[in-house]
Amino acid sequence: MRTIDLRGSDLSRSTLLQLVPRAAVSADIAVERVRPLVADVAERGEAALRDQARSFDGVADHALRVPTEAVRASLDDCPPDVEAALRALIARLRVASAAQVPEARETRIADGAVIRQRWQPVSRVGLYAPGGKAAYPSSVVMNAVAAQTAGVPSLALASPAQLENDGLPHPAVLWAAALCGITEVYAIGGAGAIAAFAHGVPEIGLDPVDVVTGPGNVFVAAAKRVVSGLVGIDAEAGTTEILVIADDTADAAFVAADLISQAEHDEAAASVLVTDSPELADRVAAEIADRAVVAFHAERVATALRGPQSAIILVDDLDAAAQVSNAYGPEHLEIHTRDDEAVVAQISDAGAIFLGAYTPVSLGDYLAGSNHVLPTGGTARFASGLGAHTFLRPQQIICYDRDALQSVEQPLRALSQAEGLPAHGDAVSVRFESAMETR
Repeated sequence: MRTIDLRGSDLSRSTLLQLVPRAAVSADIAVERVRPLVADVAERGEAALRDQARSFDGVADHALRVPTEAVRASLDDCPPDVEAALRALIARLRVASAAQVPEARETRIADGAVIRQRWQPVSRVGLYAPGGKAAYPSSVVMNAVAAQTAGVPSLALASPAQLENDGLPHPAVLWAAALCGITEVYAIGGAGAIAAFAHGVPEIGLDPVDVVTGPGNVFVAAAKRVVSGLVGIDAEAGTTEILVIADDTADAAFVAADLISQAEHDEAAASVLVTDSPELADRVAAEIADRAVVAFHAERVATALRGPQSAIILVDDLDAAAQVSNAYGPEHLEIHTRDDEAVVAQISDAGAIFLGAYTPVSLGDYLAGSNHVLPTGGTARFASGLGAHTFLRPQQIICYDRDALQSVEQPLRALSQAEGLPAHGDAVSVRFESAMETR
């Protein structure tokens, strides 16, 4: 991993935004690559999806819509320990997701003047589960449970076709779908899946959705940006990233293991350590050197850690570390310091925050109860992670009686006149004209 030494440097936000490590393929570049793919699906539907499956997945002549029975039957081959783990994940996530659903509220502005606030679920969502370098049944659960807890009535799931599984999505994806009760499943991957959700594909019975959610690589994230506005999206949840803030009290082996755990996702995964301790930086680098070479995905890990998106960043103190983190806006932020609460109090921008030596990101990936679909690429500075709230829209229901409306007639007329919209005031006053009073 390269080292970026920011000690004694100007740490203005604008400077940090330029200096923090980022992937070589930016979302802006990826958008230009996927825009034609999205447009092709919008224009040619099934034919475009089949062309893309041949090009990107090496699969042809497969069923784009997975038979419902195939989803259910997949559980016959699910190892019992994996099924038990998935059921535990579902149960924990349902509890945490329920806490994200706000209660309806009624606000009495004045006598006879009431505003009710309710949270209404969208009607239909498209859930994406990646299928490239690993299987992601956990992502299926994260998406599905959040949507179900919000009360979404119609769910569709897409995941890339697998040549090794006769053109079906990865078996583990199907296991999770079955356990979550999802029966509408498509063997479609990448930007094409996002486009199919947004535009619909009548030839295979895929109706357009209202919201598209789910993680993926930078090209999936870019496709979500392209269709945003036509449909809602959760966030641009692209290639994974972890940033660790640590001081001299941190266990170097723990930090190294956590950085490697995210690097094994993808060659473009970002692993970043920010520390005020050069000694810890050296110890972590040594641990990484020992551990990375024996990792199951050693080559992938090495590529990710050597890439421009990964680095060890040296700063003067933990205040500066928090500044760096906020500018980076990490998907996953771990804090390993002598006073974690003091550090987290300075953090404003992060997808999810993991406090202390015994709260690794991998816990959040699976069984913490939190959702692991999180904003990446710095978008945590303005976007949030997936949750039941992603699928809910606040709606205001306004109800005034006659006296309550009359009490605001004159100020309302004054405002409508000031804005040059007198008919707005007339629409109120007409209700109190003498002809109306006799009705």
